[in-house]
Amino acid sequence: MKLRTLGKTDIQITPIGQGVMQLSSGSRSGNLMRPPIPEQDANDIIKTAIDYGINWFDTAEAYGFGASERNLSRGLQVANIKDEEVVIATKWMPMMRWAGSIKKTIHNRIENLHPYTIDLHQIHLPYSFSSLNSQLNNMADLVEEGKVRSVGVSNFSANQMRKAHEVLEKRGIPLSSNQVNYNLLKRKIERNGVLEAAQELGITIICWGPLHSGLLTGKFHSDPKLLKSKGRMRRRSFSRKLEKSQPLIDELARIAESHDATVSQVALSWLVNYHGETVVAIPGATKASQSQINGQAMSINLSTGELSSIDELSQEFI
Repeated sequence: MKLRTLGKTDIQITPIGQGVMQLSSGSRSGNLMRPPIPEQDANDIIKTAIDYGINWFDTAEAYGFGASERNLSRGLQVANIKDEEVVIATKWMPMMRWAGSIKKTIHNRIENLHPYTIDLHQIHLPYSFSSLNSQLNNMADLVEEGKVRSVGVSNFSANQMRKAHEVLEKRGIPLSSNQVNYNLLKRKIERNGVLEAAQELGITIICWGPLHSGLLTGKFHSDPKLLKSKGRMRRRSFSRKLEKSQPLIDELARIAESHDATVSQVALSWLVNYHGETVVAIPGATKASQSQINGQAMSINLSTGELSSIDELSQEFI
């Protein structure tokens, strides 16, 4: 599996990582409470991701107040994965906090993820009481102290990205990444300057929600009754998009058949290949078969024509 460089660091990652928010023991996601995933199932998700080529995992302080971090560490240890064999990304939650808590709480991140190194430490949202300058300088301190390897942000606008890059550059540290909601049904970063800034500055875009909460699997198009299992707000949102996205799903299905793949795998492959090596993705998984599907998506080689036809049918979502 060809690895990619995370931003302008020396960290090498696969085009698809494994998001592990689901391993947070019932934490809130949107308007739903996710049921706890049994320990053995969680371990299987992690091991299967590794077995199918994925070399990095994304977690956060906010995911079950550290539960996701602890479950990730446990699963990696059960799978006998060494620190140098895996890349770990986590996040500091800035809501209702000052920048000083970055350094005050890093010991919790380190303890939860022990014995694994924090390769990427991210600011989860641009909503701290403190200035971006203060937040980024505290993050830079952690790099210089050897507590984390690199710094990223999440859900930052183009202007906020540029400001974060500027602050870190003065410290001789690159801004590695910006984690944003991006997929074939939500391509806003292509028009709001985020993607352009990332390409200009050499920052990796990490896509959360790369399958649009399952809508890009095609299962809801095949059986709209499945929407009943979703919360009211999500049902309403999905219902509006079902008909609008049907031509795109049909094309993904056609291409998937020619590659002996699934609709979701083709959607993921487009996402991490259409913009060269700038974009990577972190689909989630609630069972091992899903992490297998995620890993296998990296072996799909879409032709230029296939990439273009998918792009054309999803243009209305830019």
